[in-house]
Amino acid sequence: MAAPLLCFAVVAAAAFVGASGQELTADYYDEACPQALSAIKLVVGSAIVKEPRMGASLVRLHFHDCFVNGCDGSILLDDTEDMVGEKTSKANNMSVRGFGVIDAIKTAVNTACLGNVVSCADILAVAARDSIVALGGSSYDVLLGRRDATTASLDDADDSIPNPFMDQPELLANFQAQGLSLRDLVVLSGAHTLGYSRCVFYRDRLYNETDTLDPTYAAALDERCPPAGDDEALASLDDTPTTVDTDYYQGITQGRALLHTDQQLYLGDGGDSDALVQYYAENPDKFWEDLGAAMLKLGGLGPLTGEDGEVREDCRVVNRG
Repeated sequence: MAAPLLCFAVVAAAAFVGASGQELTADYYDEACPQALSAIKLVVGSAIVKEPRMGASLVRLHFHDCFVNGCDGSILLDDTEDMVGEKTSKANNMSVRGFGVIDAIKTAVNTACLGNVVSCADILAVAARDSIVALGGSSYDVLLGRRDATTASLDDADDSIPNPFMDQPELLANFQAQGLSLRDLVVLSGAHTLGYSRCVFYRDRLYNETDTLDPTYAAALDERCPPAGDDEALASLDDTPTTVDTDYYQGITQGRALLHTDQQLYLGDGGDSDALVQYYAENPDKFWEDLGAAMLKLGGLGPLTGEDGEVREDCRVVNRG
């Protein structure tokens, strides 16, 4: 990788624009509900103290929401007689979690704001940021003003959310379809510094990619995840699953990538992706900085603004009437 790319700073736009032409702004709720962000932070912090793993789950909810028709809260909608939503898609079924925490946040925010002011899509974006900060990462300003979708699509979720079995070219193409770059892919994948994965998602790598697995690491995984059965057995995505750090990148370079897609970021071929992984492994301060900028870029994907969509009273269902 050429030196200029290694030194390339992640620059976040000052604002992102929705389809209506209205910009997202950091001070969107300052007048309508100045207590909104502190109410979200309080519930997120309480949830993480109770279960540190929840931080990773809230970050993942935001990511999976944004990759399907933009950051519009559609992932939160329950199925109805007329709509099969995103919760039972291949990437989400029995996998994404944290819906109860989002419900609690919505209730707290509606109380603090004396009404239905803050969208569920904005709650997801702020909860992701607050989770990163609570677990040791650097803070960043979240741009706000998203509105909520009135529909969701299982098919769109299946088509849009990357799966853990993709090779690097397919994974990169998936991100590029969202307007994201290789650097965004590597940085946002660094969110795997938090959380766990189920055996069903890493079994194939464990037993069929032994040439890129550290033997000691593989043996430890083998005790958790047999060749058949125990699909729900969890393993951490890095050695410090409740701390935002660069152990994830260090692990990838040392044969300790849990998922196939994680190892695909470091192929050992000296390419641009390899260089970025090595760079963040060696520069934790830069990772924290660039993660915030990449999360801002993620949060700017296809927001509904202005009169588009709605602000849901209950994040699980569209408003009546």
